Amino acid sequence: MLLAGDIGGTKTLLGVFAPGGPRPQPVVVRAFGTLDYPDLSTMVAEFTSDPTLRDASIDAACFGVAGPVIDRIAALTNVPWRVEGRQVADHFGFARVDLLNDLQAMAYGVTVLTESEVHVLQDGEPLPGGNIGLIAAGTGLGEALLHSVDGRFIPSPSEGGHADFAARNDREIRLLRWLTVEHGRAEVEGVLSGPGLVNIHRVTHDGACRSVTNLESHDRPAAIAAAALERRCAGCVEALEMFVDAYGAEAGNLALRVVSTGGLFVGGGIAPKILPALTDGRFMRAFRAKAPFESLLAAMPVKVVLNAEVALLGAAVFASRPHFSAFTPA
Repeated sequence: MLLAGDIGGTKTLLGVFAPGGPRPQPVVVRAFGTLDYPDLSTMVAEFTSDPTLRDASIDAACFGVAGPVIDRIAALTNVPWRVEGRQVADHFGFARVDLLNDLQAMAYGVTVLTESEVHVLQDGEPLPGGNIGLIAAGTGLGEALLHSVDGRFIPSPSEGGHADFAARNDREIRLLRWLTVEHGRAEVEGVLSGPGLVNIHRVTHDGACRSVTNLESHDRPAAIAAAALERRCAGCVEALEMFVDAYGAEAGNLALRVVSTGGLFVGGGIAPKILPALTDGRFMRAFRAKAPFESLLAAMPVKVVLNAEVALLGAAVFASRPHFSAFTPA
């Protein structure tokens, strides 16, 4: 059996999978509040004590974590955890524990998705041997690259979500200035994430918002998006439009950096929830508006990932591969 995990800033998914084929099959999957636990080992101990797993023999484990991984050690970006693969392996007696950046794990997952698990924004014309890009906004913003090498995709992590935000027009310049004053610098994640949508909302409202009265609650990004999609508040509509414009533009930036002629996936928890706003043309216009490369971008397939457990699946895919250790720092 394989143990896989997707450790996010808000929620963590743990699952035991049966190996076999390109896509391991889930046996038991549970969701946990990440900050409800002091560390990963405590969470794993509770999960593996489930009676349904009493007879499960776990051979390998892999966890996708929201932060950079150096020599199988990760200090999570938005969670006060330090995760060490060797320590977890020793604690539970697993033969091996590997850590991946969460977007790297998601990248392994997108390679085995079916047509029903994605929504197509642009059909495009994928080129054989072309690279693929992956961008995902949720609690934070992640980006990953899938390099096409000798007929297979090799996912590579990045911390592109913490790169500088590039404003493209007057209202984005106003947002850029606000972010710089409030946070010292304007990073892409400060715009393209749940908290990023709240930042935009503050800029598009000169006074109080009647539709979203509590900007400190945990569900405020969802409330802003709902008010915008239902067109109950002009300021919320503008905020979501700015978010989608910036999302499409950054997705296009990533596509150019990767030269993702094999396609680009939009993952994360936000995209499926605002799908009507992504499918009205605004996202793709911003994606393609990269003169002189409009025709190159117009040929790239663009798909929204609908499977909410794709990063968990990707961690299981990585753990199940006979050659997976070759992709892990020694």
